[in-house]
Amino acid sequence: MKQKTPGFLDLLETFFTEYMPYSAGLSVNTIKNYKYSFRLLMEYLYSVKKIESGGVTFKTFDFETINDFLNWIEQERGCGIATRNQRLTALSSFAAYAQNRTLDAAVFANAIEKIPIKTHPISPRTMFSLDEVAILLELPDRSTGIGLRDCVLLNLMYASGARAQEICDLTVREVLFQNDATKLMLTGKGQKTRRIHIAQPSAILLKQYIARREISSQLDRHVFSSQTHEQMTTACITEIFKKYILLAKRQNPTLFRELRYSPHSMRHTTASHMLEAGVPLMAIKNFLGHASVHTTERYAALTQATVNNYIREWSSKWFPQTATIPDLPRGNSLPEYLR
Repeated sequence: MKQKTPGFLDLLETFFTEYMPYSAGLSVNTIKNYKYSFRLLMEYLYSVKKIESGGVTFKTFDFETINDFLNWIEQERGCGIATRNQRLTALSSFAAYAQNRTLDAAVFANAIEKIPIKTHPISPRTMFSLDEVAILLELPDRSTGIGLRDCVLLNLMYASGARAQEICDLTVREVLFQNDATKLMLTGKGQKTRRIHIAQPSAILLKQYIARREISSQLDRHVFSSQTHEQMTTACITEIFKKYILLAKRQNPTLFRELRYSPHSMRHTTASHMLEAGVPLMAIKNFLGHASVHTTERYAALTQATVNNYIREWSSKWFPQTATIPDLPRGNSLPEYLR
């Protein structure tokens, strides 16, 4: 009996339930992001092309349809080029998987190959100065439960340089308090784990917070919770940052001059401040959990204050300090605009 050729939806199911988690060993967050890309694709087909998900086949996806979908993401949903490229990457990954399992996927895969990744201007990385970090960490009201949580969270993100998702995933089991050092076990991209030490002031706050929540003995509890869920989400951390940065801008109009900051700005800040403090680049790489030192080099950009200090030092050493403009002869009458 001839075996039935798997269709688009059949292969999409095995792609998410078998290939991504087990064969490729991809993280939960990567799978979640890819699923969202296909949910958007189905929404587009239904709302614009009037095609229900049950009627989707590989023949549905010619070049024009996929290109129109990506344009729809940018124009109708207001997404940036980076997001558009992420959606294309998800489609490309599935196309590569599908074409090795059925000839019907050839049209889909060929259409994907014809669509280029869009280039976009690289915005400068936003980060905080030392003064801005100090202000930000003092803003939460520690007398309230939410304020204490926010204070500890902001402190820990600066002390650890952790990604927002790593903070969300952190459990009590993964925090080891010792007499002279406190270690965190963080799980980053690609399910890679690393152990890092954090500064004692941040460690003391973290220990007090866990004790206040009475979860010290509940090893599988998440350290940070939202008001509605036991585990905090990255969206919640983003809102926390928005709240305190808005407050900081109001109270300090001469600081916090960037238009937009994100939780990742704190990670950039940690890398930059470690570099300024003289921490070797390879140590920063391991601390942040980067696969390549080239990534660390991009994260650990020098702040303008550091650049200015270097320039002042260079100027004082290499330029004569007594150079002056000689006086012109007294008898020479200059026009007023040249005086």
